[in-house]
Amino acid sequence: MIIRKILNNNVVVIGGDEEREQILMGSGIAFGKKVGDFVAKKNIEKTFSLTSSDISGKFQEFISEIPMESMEISDEIISLAKSKLGKRLNDSIYISLTDHLHAAIERFQSGIVVKNVMLWDIKRFFADEFEIGLMALDIVKRQFDIKLPQDEAGFIALHIVNAEMDEAVDNMYEITRIMQEITNIVKYHFKVTFDEDSVYFYRFVTHLKFFAQRLVNHSVYSDMSDDDLLEVIKTKYTDAYDCVQKIGRFIAEKYDYVISNEEKLYLTIHIARVILKNKT
Repeated sequence: MIIRKILNNNVVVIGGDEEREQILMGSGIAFGKKVGDFVAKKNIEKTFSLTSSDISGKFQEFISEIPMESMEISDEIISLAKSKLGKRLNDSIYISLTDHLHAAIERFQSGIVVKNVMLWDIKRFFADEFEIGLMALDIVKRQFDIKLPQDEAGFIALHIVNAEMDEAVDNMYEITRIMQEITNIVKYHFKVTFDEDSVYFYRFVTHLKFFAQRLVNHSVYSDMSDDDLLEVIKTKYTDAYDCVQKIGRFIAEKYDYVISNEEKLYLTIHIARVILKNKT
């Protein structure tokens, strides 16, 4: 493997042109080397092969300024997330999560703790990702001998959800807030406490996540559903549809977004199911 670019003493780039670029990490991997020299496999500790050339370029610029230890724990957390969730994660997480972890560790070591105001809702809506966030805190403790607060597990969870949905992290805060607002409307409309361990709540939350994403991005879901089906659903699940109408008025007033009939149809079904589960 021939070095194409040296980013720092521990990071080099190989490939390019006809073959995909790869970023190689290893302690002192570039020591005494120059472009065109060979890299021995025994010196390679981590290999990154990013699918997007744009992300790869940003990652190369970014990684040259980040300590190797921060990159290593970020890579371990991302690998853990992929394994546990079984989902594709956008390559941008290698930049966003690493940057966040590096800053969080520096802040904590300086005695600065940032509160996560959405922590409770992140725990509820993204339970699997939050569990990985908690595991990530253990990884940080093992590497740096510091115990970051649970607030950071919530931040890490949002970075993972962001990578699942190809969203900006700032958008994930808004998506989570919209999910919380709609859930509260349903909760108080029916005067219920959700069984958050039920499969119906999981499906409801999953639908809300993508509904909120469409709202934030000002896109409309449409699969050309028959309007007659909505009429059937309105009649069968009157209370749930009334709740959806209430949600629609709230969303229109606060976000200037009109819920389509297709959205109303699926929201009504999910709400009816999750409420039925809470009554049985």
